Amino acid sequence: MVNDLKNLVGANETVFYEGKPDKKCFIAESVFNKLLPIAIVWGIIDFGFIRTAFSADNAGEMNFFMIPFFAFHLMPVWIYLAGAVSSFIRYKNTYFIVTDRAIYVSGGVLSKTFKTKPFAEMSHIDLHRGIFDQIFGVGDVIATSAQFSGKDGSAAIEISSISNYSEVFNLVKKLQTDIFSDTMYPNDMRPPENHGYNTKYKG
Repeated sequence: MVNDLKNLVGANETVFYEGKPDKKCFIAESVFNKLLPIAIVWGIIDFGFIRTAFSADNAGEMNFFMIPFFAFHLMPVWIYLAGAVSSFIRYKNTYFIVTDRAIYVSGGVLSKTFKTKPFAEMSHIDLHRGIFDQIFGVGDVIATSAQFSGKDGSAAIEISSISNYSEVFNLVKKLQTDIFSDTMYPNDMRPPENHGYNTKYKG
């Protein structure tokens, strides 16, 4: 998976950062996700009905209908458990690379994904630190674009749960500023001082 992602990096690109998310934070966020409360409540209610049904006098006759019904009705619980268990595989397949041209991210479980976003397309660089990020001392660097979106409709690419989030944020922010500015106003055409909007961008 890592080698597949590295193969996407161009021969003329310089790699400034590469790494993986913090394992403890990655797994914790996967286990304690938004579906957990729903799965708990759903499971308690369903298992309560199952216990009542199987303790009834005609439980033997009801098994034929109740077992497949509740096996399907517990689907939210199975979905949550599948997501929590598969988080170990997703962690193994997750990798980040930042070059002087773009950000590359790999991930997925059964269907592997490889995302890339050139700096020339990025308009915002944000730093996010959720509850688990703060507990484990990590953070997320999120690069978004207002005009370009991927196949999944998302205009963002994320370097999540990394320990050196401040350094990577500053690196990505500088690359985005320099490359986006150079794309809009190439160096050979840029004056020593840019007086538009009272700014002074040099080199």
